[in-house]
Amino acid sequence: MAVSLICCNTQSRVSSVLNRDVKQFGKKFMFDSNEETCWNSDQGSQQWVFLEFPSLVKVSEIRLQFQGGFSGKSCKLEGCSKDSNLQHISNFYPEDNNALQSFPIQDAPLVQKLKIVFESNTDFFGRIIVYSLDVLGECA
Repeated sequence: MAVSLICCNTQSRVSSVLNRDVKQFGKKFMFDSNEETCWNSDQGSQQWVFLEFPSLVKVSEIRLQFQGGFSGKSCKLEGCSKDSNLQHISNFYPEDNNALQSFPIQDAPLVQKLKIVFESNTDFFGRIIVYSLDVLGECA
């Protein structure tokens, strides 16, 4: 059964934070289960979220909640084991709304590193706002 793979030992990085204001818009707010907080990227193309898990995992689903108007339109998922280069896993295409969206990932390899790349988005300036991010699957 798929469970959340994000835990206190999961390391995360993001492409940018709006005005470098990590206290108000930092990456930690994607994982705090608070509907009032979010990660807000700065402007620019190809924003991303990078996760490193404490051990190998098999991803089966990505769950994202954007702010409408600041959503990813075309996204790609990349992953690899600890000491290898990122490889393409899947593409997915979120809707531009505020709803929690779910993206099943078929036949994903075992990975320890995962990168979600927002290749295009709905904001003219390239900003992404994520209220919630979860990665579901199984530990190897």
